[in-house]
Amino acid sequence: MAAVDTDAPEITEEQFVAEATEFLEANAKRKTERREFVWGQGPDNAALFEEVDREAERQDLAAAKEWRAKKFDAGYGWITGPSELGGSGLPRKFERLWMQLEGQFDTPDGGFFGIGLGMVAPTILAHANPEVSSELLPRMYRADVVGCQLFSEPGAGSDLASLQMRADRDGEEWILNGQKVWTSGAHYSDVGEVIARTDFDLPKHQGLTGFIVDMDAPGVDVRPLRQMTGGANFNEVYFNDVRVLDSHRLGDVNQGWGVALTTLMNERASIGGGGAGGAGGFTKLAAMAQHFGVDDDALTRQKLMNVYTYGKVLSWSNQRTMDGLHAGRTPGPEMSLAKMGLIRQMGAMCDFVSDTLELRLVADTGEWGTFSWAGYVLGFPAMRIAGGSDEVMRNIVGERVLGLPKEPGIDTTSPFRELKVGTQRSE
Repeated sequence: MAAVDTDAPEITEEQFVAEATEFLEANAKRKTERREFVWGQGPDNAALFEEVDREAERQDLAAAKEWRAKKFDAGYGWITGPSELGGSGLPRKFERLWMQLEGQFDTPDGGFFGIGLGMVAPTILAHANPEVSSELLPRMYRADVVGCQLFSEPGAGSDLASLQMRADRDGEEWILNGQKVWTSGAHYSDVGEVIARTDFDLPKHQGLTGFIVDMDAPGVDVRPLRQMTGGANFNEVYFNDVRVLDSHRLGDVNQGWGVALTTLMNERASIGGGGAGGAGGFTKLAAMAQHFGVDDDALTRQKLMNVYTYGKVLSWSNQRTMDGLHAGRTPGPEMSLAKMGLIRQMGAMCDFVSDTLELRLVADTGEWGTFSWAGYVLGFPAMRIAGGSDEVMRNIVGERVLGLPKEPGIDTTSPFRELKVGTQRSE
């Protein structure tokens, strides 16, 4: 399906489904009908983060790139994107239709592109100059270029505005020096979105600037970080006199906080909308309770229903949010609610499996459906930090959604602080 001509008659949903189905039938295999879950049968893997060796990862990435290029060339790689940038220029309803259809077929994992297309690409579209957008976005959606996000630093995670990585101007270039940490996919990414400090004399939220950097540029050093799960999904990245053209700046100089917010809102929407297992996860937990003979225990049943209830509320909240996005609204602070809801459900799942499995969770007996959950429980703390810690999410919701007073901080003015400093005790 070629990019849509604005002068041509609008394609109908029926036409779209027919053409998309024909493409999928010709290029992928339909999934076999899913069998009903039975305890002890099928794969025994509950880890939150897939721990794969680098060679297997390279092979999976190559297959994912090939599939993405194929569907982009057919007009299904960026369905809502502007036609002048290689997109199909169709309304969001067609993207939903495509996702439903593609989900019926076995296709390579597209998780490699989640950060680049879900967070970095929307920021480029909103803040990059037209030449860079025209150069990068078609290549990103075709998977010729993979993107990553470089925000957190060892001393600036939840308080992102405290970052110290610096960018100094040198004519039509910027020189970047500093360190970033917890960067997913940096080792296979081609470009990265980075926020650096360009003016140390301004208040911390006002002296930041965003850039798109070449991850293969001289001075970029990517090092894997080993996690307590045993894998190395994240990286730390060092910048040593890395040069970036001013044309690859995102937004205005010292206005990088707004650029960062664009990315963060999309990030929280991606994380919160991912779900923690849905109905399938609940089914497995219910089978676990039955297998170990605790399904009649009142406390166990209550914990199991907590998982189900939190999941239902999360799905309804996400549906409302996604309806707003499909209607054209940009992601806002309400995205933090999705992240908070996901964490609550995941925490309930961790509580349930810990109490049900007990020592089986920490000692590998070889029994199906037991020790494999250790990867889930050990991975959960990372999810509480990714995209903003629980505490930061609560502050955002309280201040920007509920309208509560801003929490006093070292960089904010507090009436209580003024009272303490500006008054003299009479006694």
